[in-house]
Amino acid sequence: MYKLLVKKINEEAKLPDFAHDGDAGMDLYSVEDKIIEPGETQLIHTGISLQLPNDTEAQIRPRSGLALKNSITVLNTPGTIDEGYRGEIGVILINHSKKIFKVEKHMKIAQMIIKPIYKTEILQVESLTDTNRGENGFGSTGIK
Repeated sequence: MYKLLVKKINEEAKLPDFAHDGDAGMDLYSVEDKIIEPGETQLIHTGISLQLPNDTEAQIRPRSGLALKNSITVLNTPGTIDEGYRGEIGVILINHSKKIFKVEKHMKIAQMIIKPIYKTEILQVESLTDTNRGENGFGSTGIK
């Protein structure tokens, strides 16, 4: 089992946690009250910093309930936290609704998933192998 080391940099912060056994994502909590106007983005502070296990990253993803019920989502989803980053975890939320949204202290604002990273050697080559798909992208399979 991996160990995620979490440092509170704000005494009001809540540690990330899993709501249910078997959940992939752990909840992240706001450490502040903040208003997000319609169409606006805000950086929401969590009051924590992390030390990730070696060869991992943390991905910040939206919470489905906030997205469905309030049109609130993580702008740069998934947001990536690199293994070497030791600053505060912030979540960029965007309000896609036509109503003001109030983030409240200790509200669940996003979920975080820890994923392995494969160390990769980058090699320049003159050609790549052929595949059935080739260079077809952006809608090449149709919509039905």
